[in-house]
Amino acid sequence: MTTITRTAATVRPDLAQAHTSERRVPEGTEVRGFALYVGLADDKIAEGDPKLGEIVSQIKQLVSQLAPNAGTYAAVALAPEGTGGRDVDVVRLALGDPAAVARQKQQHAPSEDDRAASGVTIDLSRKRVLLDNIAAPLTFREFELLQYFVLREGLTVSREELIEKLWADAPEDETPNERTIDVHVRRLRVKLAHYQDIVRTVRGTGYRFDRHADVSILHAATPSPDIF
Repeated sequence: MTTITRTAATVRPDLAQAHTSERRVPEGTEVRGFALYVGLADDKIAEGDPKLGEIVSQIKQLVSQLAPNAGTYAAVALAPEGTGGRDVDVVRLALGDPAAVARQKQQHAPSEDDRAASGVTIDLSRKRVLLDNIAAPLTFREFELLQYFVLREGLTVSREELIEKLWADAPEDETPNERTIDVHVRRLRVKLAHYQDIVRTVRGTGYRFDRHADVSILHAATPSPDIF
């Protein structure tokens, strides 16, 4: 599709714009050559015009005439069929031109909405949890358990407190013991998948919710009755 003539160990696209003896270079570096990116798709070579290989050969011959001591290297840049954009821009990106790569990263940087879609979103108003924008299949009891931890962020909650507060109205035969609480927390963590460490075990005491940078909490419009 395209070709590149390369004589530089470090790519400096701007060096061809002025005579090297007149251009200041960063301290500790030296000019070793230049890179020339040529955008020329096969379908843009008219019948009777030199083919790509011949063009490359002539450019290399010209360089040898102008600078007999120069070494040259040519590489053909390939891109998927139908790739949009200017040929020369596609070539620069395909061959790893630092400026082109940096520009592409900037153009494809995630938006605020994209960043919000990743991580954990705990929506207290809608009683749901989103993991990377996918709803986690929490039961009512599992959400109540997570909400209790969230509203006491950074505080250790004992198993006894969980039984007393979350199962206060439960029939006696449905009231869990401390071991059952551990089972409930384990099931909750399984459904939190790779974000399960937001609920931490405090050895010998209970559990604590730790908010990470990738955790967002959406509070209800009115204060929750589950706040102390």
